[in-house]
Amino acid sequence: MNHAQLTALGRALRLLGEHGEALGADTPDARLHEIRNDLRRALDLVEESASGSAPSTRCPEHPQGPVDKSAPDLCLLCETRRRAARRSEFQGGRQRQEEPAAQAPSRYGVRGDRPQPQQRWLPELWNGQEWQLCGTPRRDRHEAEAYLAAQRRGSRAAMAYRLVHEFTDYEVLRVWGTPVRVDIEPMGNL
Repeated sequence: MNHAQLTALGRALRLLGEHGEALGADTPDARLHEIRNDLRRALDLVEESASGSAPSTRCPEHPQGPVDKSAPDLCLLCETRRRAARRSEFQGGRQRQEEPAAQAPSRYGVRGDRPQPQQRWLPELWNGQEWQLCGTPRRDRHEAEAYLAAQRRGSRAAMAYRLVHEFTDYEVLRVWGTPVRVDIEPMGNL
């Protein structure tokens, strides 16, 4: 829809809105014929400006996708995804045998509902102002230390590096070098 079509359609729809507000029980027939003509004009503008075919589904992600009559949004692709998710919940129609049924729902959940704690080692470098992450967090401490050793030997090594252990909290394990705060303004901010 180009700008001229958009402007004309907006004007026609606003005019119809004004007709709707002025409509009453004593509206003369001449006024009703005028409303009918304005409605036809607005419909013609919509037909001119609508490009492409009408969407076959009510799905915003796949408006032209294949149709499944049993799906609430008529989209076969989304309904297939929902069915696969429901199947994986039951694992072939049966619940898992090793999980006993809960007596009553717990206010705080059960152990299986909580995520497993994750342990990571974060390599950081001193950029002159603060510590910043300098590489991907690692799951293996030796791999993280080897990464920092390679960084220290590199051509553009930082002033200082440190390895931070993340496990529900942060703990600095080791620091290489001495972090010194560097003023970022030249000439000492004079």
